[in-house]
Amino acid sequence: MKRLQAAGSALVLALALGATAMPAHAGEAVNLILNWTPTADHSPYYYAKAQGWYEKAGIDLTIETGKGSGVSAAKVGSGGSPFGVADLATMLVAKSKGADTVAVMSVYANTGQTFYWLKSHGVNGVIGNPPGDASRVMWPAFAKAAGLAPDSVGFVNVGPTAKIAALKSHTVDIISDFYNEHDLKVIEFGPDLGYVNWKDIGLNPYGNSLIVNGAYLQKNPKVVEDFVRVTQKAFAACVADVAPCLDALLAQVSGLDRANQERQWERIKFLMTDEFTTTKGLGWIDGERMKKDYELVQTYLGMEKPFDVTTAFTTKMLDPAIKMDASKVKK
Repeated sequence: MKRLQAAGSALVLALALGATAMPAHAGEAVNLILNWTPTADHSPYYYAKAQGWYEKAGIDLTIETGKGSGVSAAKVGSGGSPFGVADLATMLVAKSKGADTVAVMSVYANTGQTFYWLKSHGVNGVIGNPPGDASRVMWPAFAKAAGLAPDSVGFVNVGPTAKIAALKSHTVDIISDFYNEHDLKVIEFGPDLGYVNWKDIGLNPYGNSLIVNGAYLQKNPKVVEDFVRVTQKAFAACVADVAPCLDALLAQVSGLDRANQERQWERIKFLMTDEFTTTKGLGWIDGERMKKDYELVQTYLGMEKPFDVTTAFTTKMLDPAIKMDASKVKK
């Protein structure tokens, strides 16, 4: 009996030691740098992380607050972060300067770029936005399409959260912002608000997109595919019901007004929807549109080193079974 007990004790000890010697495999450490401070359009990343979807896919995700698409494109392009969120035109500019970047999923199939002003104050040519703002980088393209001289405006540095205050105080005449923030300005300024979305003047480049470092993609294609497909799944879940997604966002990010984030998400669903995201896959990037975006950047901004635009994106990581549900978009 004692021998059996001793053997049992030895077995338990051996199992314990074995468990200690062979720890559970840690997930692949992955950093995602956002384009700006987190808001509703970033809630799917927080939701998927809170649900453990990235972890289940073997991904240990860290979400980093961004400081503009130019910054996130540069960091991903240099290998400082494997993943990022950036305005796609801004990413193309960065790529022409040597950034090793590849777009793997569109978030805004329609451009969110919008200029706002007060009708009562007029437009005198001073635009307020952050130095890394995509609309500042792409201003020459807008000016050309609108029939304006590129040097007809000046820029003043205004932080993302100070734009409305700057417009209200007449510190600036115009602000640039994403269309998903539209309702805040309607509430603040009412019928005195003037605005134009870039799409209204015939410019509709892809907006915010998920990008990856090219070398990282080559070395870790399965990790990239898993990350993209989990992210697709998360966006689709948030389109179906945004409430738990905002719960996850607000649990990690302070200072956000839930009602405003709900209004934002309604605008975001509109920006996510086009003929490709509803038929080919949520996040789909169309090759012909990318050629036009490349030509837009090349014509108005110039490319330091021209490249084959097909190297700047891929749809191979997307799950075509996950599509954008246009029935969830309010008209």
